[in-house]
Amino acid sequence: MSLAFDNSYARLPQRFYARLPPTPVSAPRLIRVNAPLARQLGIDPDWLASEEGVAVIAGNRVPDGADPIAQAYAGHQFGGFTPQLGDGRAILLGEVVDRDGVRRDIQLKGSGPTPFSRRGDGRAALGPVLREFIVSEAMAALGIPTTRALAAVTTGDWVFREVALPGAVLARVASSHIRVGTFQFFAARGDADGVKALADHAIARHYPDAAAAAAPYREFLARVVAAQADLIARWMLVGFIHGVMNTDNTAISGETIDYGPCAFMDAFHPMQVYSSIDHGGRYAFGNQPRIALWNLTRLAECLLPLLADDQDAAVAIAQEILAGFAPRFDAAWRAGLGRKIGLQEVRDGDEALIEDLLQRMADNQADFTLTFRGLADAVAGDVAVRDRFADPAAFDAWAPRWRERLAAEPMAPSARRDAMCAENPAFIPRNHQVERVIAAAVEREDYAPFEALMAVLARPFDDQPGAADYAKPPQAEEVVAQTFCGT
Repeated sequence: MSLAFDNSYARLPQRFYARLPPTPVSAPRLIRVNAPLARQLGIDPDWLASEEGVAVIAGNRVPDGADPIAQAYAGHQFGGFTPQLGDGRAILLGEVVDRDGVRRDIQLKGSGPTPFSRRGDGRAALGPVLREFIVSEAMAALGIPTTRALAAVTTGDWVFREVALPGAVLARVASSHIRVGTFQFFAARGDADGVKALADHAIARHYPDAAAAAAPYREFLARVVAAQADLIARWMLVGFIHGVMNTDNTAISGETIDYGPCAFMDAFHPMQVYSSIDHGGRYAFGNQPRIALWNLTRLAECLLPLLADDQDAAVAIAQEILAGFAPRFDAAWRAGLGRKIGLQEVRDGDEALIEDLLQRMADNQADFTLTFRGLADAVAGDVAVRDRFADPAAFDAWAPRWRERLAAEPMAPSARRDAMCAENPAFIPRNHQVERVIAAAVEREDYAPFEALMAVLARPFDDQPGAADYAKPPQAEEVVAQTFCGT
């Protein structure tokens, strides 16, 4: 089996990456192949699951046509700038063009040390690999732009964090791995030619029509700003918290990337934090739009020399483009929330109605996912959603105004429910379920819970009566208060 690699990033100047192969592992064993994604990439999933394919995923064999590299990048991490980060535990095998003509990276995550490892072992533990597999594929099923999980293997080796843990490698697919931090790497070195070469590459790869614009780099920045505004709104509409929105985890493509201590909210709170390393709540649920704009501002700083020859004029251009983030995000967020409560139009008074609901949810520890899904049933008269509130009277006081607003847009209850169910998932990768899956795999080498959860999450908007337990919020003893980074 040969993969049709066409490695455009590896044709950029040598300073953009380090060229090296993955480090072999002792005894790779397959966990899972994402067969539909493999076929989309033109890869035979049966071959990928074979001994030869597993060797490729593990990094023990470099396939013909691959040009393995570790990409260089920098980044602001929790607000502090590190001038060199880079792929410390990942190798980009190469790029393929999928069946739709879309160029995709195939990267091995946990594939051994690189020049960017900063004394790390370059490996990944099984738990974080499973978490990324589960959550990234759940996001894809929810229709949210994301990197994808192509396959995963165990390595037969131990990795050492607080304790010894079984090692694993994830084969990850992305539109690219170009980050805000990639631009920062060159800008911090005063490498204007590097910034320009990277911008030209990113435009050609992600926003090719921008190349024909009167001011291509302005259009490029505007397109990235718009993509991020839309992405963050879509995260928040399903209660997703990234957890580490560093600039090196902000993809130029507008895809969700790097699932570390990420989580989906159970009980709604606008400032919910799960990440064990986010001590100050910098990346809390409600802070995500502000942080996205902060990260985009860092990108704009890198691009200033390309926006105009005069510094003041370049700053003015950047500020004008960045000012478009808030209205773009707000429009996507408000329209999405409207659809979640059954509205097809945006009218005066909707914002106050929705904000009142969110406040009542926060005050009453209402489950984010099940409250909105329950509203879909409530349009047909089922008011079980009120029981999601610690004080059901809080919902009862809000519901008449909601029903009055729905009446202004006549629609058959069944049609409205269908429309709402298409916006409001019944199933998300709940933290306690993900932890249960990881524990079964790590402690007992039992992957049946992983496969069962993946099957449910592949159809998040469908009523699945036999999977009712997967929709339930955690019991008090099951609540996961903190999620952890895999490094």
